[in-house]
Amino acid sequence: MNAKKGKKHAATIRDVAAESGFSPATVSIVLNNAPLSRYIQATTKERIVKAARKLGYQPNQLARSLRSRRNNTIGVVVFDLTDPFCTPIMRGIENTLYQSSYVSLLADAHNELSRFEKYLEMLLERRVEGMIVIANWTLVDIALLADLEKRNIPTVVIGRELQNETINSIMVDNEAGGRIALQHLHSLQHRKIAFVRGPKSVVDSPLRWQGITDYAQSVGLPVDPKLVIELPDRKEPNSSFEGGYRAVEELIKRKRPFTAVLAFDDMTALGVMRGLAERGISVPDQCSVIGFDDVAPAAFSNPALTTVRQPMEGMGSTAVEIVVESLSSDLRPGEISVVHRKISPELVVRASTRAASLTKTAFPPSAD
Repeated sequence: MNAKKGKKHAATIRDVAAESGFSPATVSIVLNNAPLSRYIQATTKERIVKAARKLGYQPNQLARSLRSRRNNTIGVVVFDLTDPFCTPIMRGIENTLYQSSYVSLLADAHNELSRFEKYLEMLLERRVEGMIVIANWTLVDIALLADLEKRNIPTVVIGRELQNETINSIMVDNEAGGRIALQHLHSLQHRKIAFVRGPKSVVDSPLRWQGITDYAQSVGLPVDPKLVIELPDRKEPNSSFEGGYRAVEELIKRKRPFTAVLAFDDMTALGVMRGLAERGISVPDQCSVIGFDDVAPAAFSNPALTTVRQPMEGMGSTAVEIVVESLSSDLRPGEISVVHRKISPELVVRASTRAASLTKTAFPPSAD
């Protein structure tokens, strides 16, 4: 630490970034003449070079020598490659890695913690320079990433909010998403709304529910407990489709009228739509349905599903940018600021929702 203080006068990448107004990653790309620099405008390069000269920036030769044995490989671990949530994230990761002249080494843990742990070990043996983990509810013990912390490997976890001083994280603002979904149905004058909550084991579930209940309370909308179904814990992500289908069966048994269903995610919503259709209940003529995520099947269902979009491709791209910036920085791993980024969701209105005034209740009101 004393040696570091003695060099306090030396300008760093971050100093040049602050002076020029560009990100440390962009500054590093320009000053190192990395392959990605050909995509950067000449005026931007000129401003960065001028800022570097003004500050007397000198590259950290020790850091460069330590990194000269690079293999330009980033490890990417997904818990289930068949999960529709993963596909757009992977697209964002791959596109940004390609532009940054890195390549991914992909491992699919098949929703098994033991396999996940083994893949981490194997990727570390192959000396990956950084790591990106696309998480789901299987990632319950962040201690599994301890080796990455010890070895100072820049790591980003996508889809899980962490309170961690060494591992970066990116996730959607689930509470905001829950509010947006209910606000949409409420704005369409729906008041008899059924809810299919996520499983207790899924970290997103209580956050989305909190957003829903907060909005309901703010507008005085009662949430009928008999119109709330909770999905069972499950290991396979696509089983949420079955859960949505079964939720309709349970709601009908309870004989409580509703004009809309707010589902935990898109696959659940698609299961709800199937269940309604098989019982002769038309969407959206008799019942509106809204999901969450905006996975690919949502746009191709019949009717197309209204949903709350997670910017999944952007999340993958951002994860790569965080890792590359860490690798490009002149700072040592322990001196780099950890990023915990929460991304805003976006409402995507399609054909599965409509105004309650144009909707017939799914079934007649019960006698009570």
